[in-house]
Amino acid sequence: MKTRILPLITGILFASGTTSAASLDVKVTNLTQGIYFTPLLVSAHTSDAMVFQAGEKASDALAAMAEGGSLTGLSDILTGINANTMENPAGGLLAPVTSTMTSLETDAGNDRLSIVAMMLPTNDGFVGLNSWPIPTTPGTYHIYLNAYDAGTEANNELVVEGSGAPGTPGIPASPGVAPGTQGMGVTEMEENTHVHIHRGNLGDDEITGGKSDLHNTVHRWLNPVAKVTVTVK
Repeated sequence: MKTRILPLITGILFASGTTSAASLDVKVTNLTQGIYFTPLLVSAHTSDAMVFQAGEKASDALAAMAEGGSLTGLSDILTGINANTMENPAGGLLAPVTSTMTSLETDAGNDRLSIVAMMLPTNDGFVGLNSWPIPTTPGTYHIYLNAYDAGTEANNELVVEGSGAPGTPGIPASPGVAPGTQGMGVTEMEENTHVHIHRGNLGDDEITGGKSDLHNTVHRWLNPVAKVTVTVK
C-alpha cells in the first residue's frame, strides 16, 4: 500500500519513464443541492505523489485548502514535482448543479489525476479525487467523487467572519442561501483527526439560535457530491 504523501516529498521524484504524455479534457459537475466548491485544483502527477490519503493525517497544505479554500500550498508542492496543474477552471466558486471544464496536457510519467476543492459551507470538508490512473486508451471516462473531512477542525457548523485560516474555528462563508445566526455549535471536538469520509452537515431548522448556523433542508448532502468526466484524446 502506498504511504507516501505530498508533505513527505522533499527531494526529487523519479517518474517511471514508461508512460506517454496525454491530452485530457476534464469536466467537473457539482451534484449537490446547496453546497458550493471553492476554486478547483486539477493536477496530473506521478504515481509517487498523493494530494491526500484517506486514513492519514492531513498535510498543512491540505488543511489550508480544506479549511479556507487556499490552493497555494498544494500548488507549490505540485509545481515542485513537475506536475501538470490547472487552478480555478471555473473562475471562482462552482455552484450547485453546474459544471466547469478544463484541458490538461500531461508530461510523460504524470499518469495520475487528482482533483480537490473545499466545500462551502463546511468547516473542513472537501471534494476529492486522489491519484486516479489516467487511462492510456482514448475515450470518455466517468468518476463520481465523495466528500472528505480533513480531520483538522471540529465541525461546529458555525459561520464565523474571519475564519478559514488553519487553526481558526468556523466556516468562512456560506454562499447561496444565507445561514442562520447565533448557533451554539454542533461540537467542539472530533474523535477522528485523520482524513475520512465526511459525515455531512447536520444543520437545524432554527433561523436564530439552535446548534448549527446551517439549514437542514439546504446544506445536507449524500455522496457522491461531484461527477468528473475525463476525455482522453
